[in-house]
Amino acid sequence: MVRIASMLWTAGLAALASGSLSQPLTAQEIPLDRTELPIRQPVYPPVTELDARKVKPPPFFQIKAPPSAPNVLIVLIDDMGFGQSSAFGGPVRMPTLDALANEGLRFNEFHTTALCSPTRVALLTGRNHHINNMGSITETATAFQGNTGVRPNSVAPLAEILRLNGYATGAFGKSHETPVWELSASGPTDRWPTRSGFDKFYGFIGGETDQWAPTIWDGMTKIQIDEKPGYHFMTDMTNQAIAWVQSEKALTPDKPFFMYFAPGATHAPHHVPKEWIAKYKGQFDMGWDKLREQTLERQKKLGVVPSDAKLAPKPEAIKNWDALTADEKRLFARQMEVFAGFGEYADTEIGRLIATLKDLGQLDNTLIFFIVGDNGASAEGGMNGLFNEMTYFNGVPEPIEEQVKHIDDLGGPLGHNHYAAGWAVAGDTPFTWTKQVASSYGGTRNGMVVHWPKGVQAKNEIRSQWHHVIDVAPTILEAAGLPEPRVVNGTPQTPIQGVSMLPAFDDAKAPENHLTQYFEMFGNRGVYSEGWLAGTVHRAPWETKVRAALGDDKWELYDTKSDFSLTNDLALANPGKLREMQKIFTQEAIANHVLPIDDRLFERANPEVAGRPDLMAGRNSLTVYGDMFAIPENAFINVKNASFTITANVIVPKETANGVLVAQGGRFGGWSLYIKDGDPVYHYNFLGQKSFTVRSGKRLAPGKATIAFDFAYDGGGPGKGGTGTLSVNGEKVAAGRIAVTQCCGFSATVGADVGMNTGTPVSPEYSNPFKFNGKIEKITIDLKNDKASSADQNAIEQEQSESKLKRAVAN
Repeated sequence: MVRIASMLWTAGLAALASGSLSQPLTAQEIPLDRTELPIRQPVYPPVTELDARKVKPPPFFQIKAPPSAPNVLIVLIDDMGFGQSSAFGGPVRMPTLDALANEGLRFNEFHTTALCSPTRVALLTGRNHHINNMGSITETATAFQGNTGVRPNSVAPLAEILRLNGYATGAFGKSHETPVWELSASGPTDRWPTRSGFDKFYGFIGGETDQWAPTIWDGMTKIQIDEKPGYHFMTDMTNQAIAWVQSEKALTPDKPFFMYFAPGATHAPHHVPKEWIAKYKGQFDMGWDKLREQTLERQKKLGVVPSDAKLAPKPEAIKNWDALTADEKRLFARQMEVFAGFGEYADTEIGRLIATLKDLGQLDNTLIFFIVGDNGASAEGGMNGLFNEMTYFNGVPEPIEEQVKHIDDLGGPLGHNHYAAGWAVAGDTPFTWTKQVASSYGGTRNGMVVHWPKGVQAKNEIRSQWHHVIDVAPTILEAAGLPEPRVVNGTPQTPIQGVSMLPAFDDAKAPENHLTQYFEMFGNRGVYSEGWLAGTVHRAPWETKVRAALGDDKWELYDTKSDFSLTNDLALANPGKLREMQKIFTQEAIANHVLPIDDRLFERANPEVAGRPDLMAGRNSLTVYGDMFAIPENAFINVKNASFTITANVIVPKETANGVLVAQGGRFGGWSLYIKDGDPVYHYNFLGQKSFTVRSGKRLAPGKATIAFDFAYDGGGPGKGGTGTLSVNGEKVAAGRIAVTQCCGFSATVGADVGMNTGTPVSPEYSNPFKFNGKIEKITIDLKNDKASSADQNAIEQEQSESKLKRAVAN
C-alpha cells in the first residue's frame, strides 16, 4: 500500500509541477498511509518554471483525523471498587456518572489489573501491563523483561497514535507511568506525559498527592501552588481541563480531541471540603457488614448483578462490625463519610466538565469512557485506617485512641488519611477481595459507563460481555476510523492485544470477543478463559509475608457464568478443568513476559537487589543548588538512619534573612534547614507527632556565610535519635537532641527542595514556599561512614525496603 501511494504521489505531483493538472489535488485527495506514523509528507518534484503565477500550487499538506472521528474522553477514578458508586449500587452518590449511565451503557463485566500503574499503561496502550514492562509499578521495577518499568518504543501510547492522526490531546490529573529514576532534571523524559503523546499535561506524577497542597506539573514545568482557603486540586484540574477544551474548540472546532481525565480521587489521602463530608453524616453508622447487604440489594435492582447473586464471604481478617468497640465504630464511620464525600465531590467536578462539552455542542459526538476505578477498593489503610499515611510506611502504629483525637481533621489539610480495610471489602461488593488481589474480581472488576449519543443508540442498558482495560484503545481506534499502526516513530509495533467493544455498543447479545485474559500482581495470579476463572491468593494486601511458596499455592476455580460473585470454588470437584486453566495461565504468562514471577517483598524495594537504576547508588555526598525543587525521594541522597552534615554556602542579604535553605518532606514528616528572622534553624518533624528544633540564637550578618548542621546518629537500628549541632562560619552556635527519626520515608507526595519548601511546610514557623531572600551558592550533604554493625545496617535496609514496598503497592 505504501508503494502504491508513493507511485500515485510521484505521478500526480509530477503532473502538477508540469502544469498538466486542470485542478490541484485537494487535501482530502492526498492518499494517506496511516499505518506508519508519523504520516509521511509528500516529496514535491522540483519546479522548473520561474514565475509562480504560471504554476498551480500544490495542496497544503495537513494531517487531519477522519471526518467522522469523535472526540474521546476517558475519565478514570482512582481506587474505587465495583460496589461503591451509585451507578453500580454503591452508597457514594455520583449524579454525573448516573446521568451518563442513564443515557448510555453500564458495563458490569469490565476488568483492570488490580493495581494503578499497570492498569493505566494497559488502558493507554491497548497492551497487557507486562508487555508495557509494568508488571507492578516502577517503584518495584526489576531487571526482568515485563517488570523493568520502562515502556518500550514498540508500544506506542494511544495518545501518540491519535495525535499523529490529527487529534488534539490533553491529560489532566494523575500520571503514574514514568519510571521514578526518570523524574529528575537528569531525565530522560521520554516517558513523561508530554513525551507520550499528550500535547498538554496538567497534574501530578506519582501514586498520590496532597489535594490541598499538591505537587503539580504543567507539561514539564513545576507549578508552585500556594496554600490558600478554598483551593483543592480536584477543582483546579477540572478548571484546567475546561480551559483547554474551550480553547481547542474555539480555535479548531473541527479538530477532535482526546482527553484523559484522571483525578487523584478517591485514592488516599482522602481530602475533601467539610460540606461534602457533612452530606453523609450518620449514613455509615450501620457498618460495613450491613452496607454489603444493602449494596447487593441495590445492585440487583439496577441489574448490574444477577438476581440470584450471593454475597461472597469476607476475608477472615476483617472483623464483624458488631464486634467493634464504640470508638472504633465512631472512627470508622467517619472515615467512610469522608471517602463518600470525596467521591461525590469528584463526580460533581466531572459534571462541570461534561456541562462544558454540552455548552460547546460537543457532547453528542464525544465518546466517553467513565471507568469507576483502576482496581478494586484499597485495603491499604489496614485494619484501623490511618490519620497520617506516613506512619504506616515508617512502621509507627496509630492506636485507635490517638486517631479519635483527630477525628474532626479527617479529610482536611491537617490529615493524610485512609479508611479501614473493612470499607474496602464492602466497596468491592459482592466479591471477597480488594485492590492488589489480581486473582479475584474484587481486585479486578470495575464498573464502566459508555456514553456516545451519536454512536450508541441504546440508552440505560446493561452490557455483560467480558472485557478488559486493554479493550478501550482498539475501541477508540475503530470508532475514529483509524487503523492500528504497524510502525510509530520508526519502530515496528507490538500488536495491540485488546479487542474492540463496538459490537456490544448496540447489541446486548453480541458474542464475547475477549475470550482469554491473564492476571498477575506480586504473585497473586489467575486467568479467565471462556467463562472460567482460576487463580490463587498468594498474599493479602495487609499481609507482609506470602502464604506459600509459588509452587505450593492453593488455586481456586469458578464458573463465572453461573457464579457471578465467585462463591462456589470448584477446584476439588473439577481438577481437570483447573489443570487446563493453569496450563492456559502458563502459556499466557510466557507470551506476556510475566515469568519469572517475582513475589519478593522487601528485597524488591531495594534498587540494588532488584537491578533497576538508582541515581544515588554508591553516593555519600550530594551537592545541590538554588531553585532545585520537588526532587523525588528516590532521586535524593538518603539521610535516614545515618550521621550526616549539611553545609550551606550562602550570601545573606542586607535586609533580615528569611527562608528555607534545604528541606525534605512536609507537614506529615520531614526536616528543614532554614533562616527565620536572621536566625539559622534546623527543624525535624517526626510524622506530625513530635518536633525537634535546634536554633542558633545568633543573627546572621550580611554577606557570605557558611551554615552547617551536623547530625550524629545514635545507631542501634532504624529510626533512632541523635544529636544535632548548628555551626555558623565554623563556630558552633547551638546543639540539641532529636529523640527519634523516621526510618523509612518522609513523604509519598512531596520531595526535597532547595531555597524553598513546596507542598506542605515542614515547620509550623513558616508557610510555604518561604523562599530564601538571599542567594544560595551551593549546599552539600555528606553522609558519614560511621554505620555501626552489619546487623544494624541489615535491620535498617530491611526496614527501609519494607517501607518502600508499602509505599509502592499503596500507590
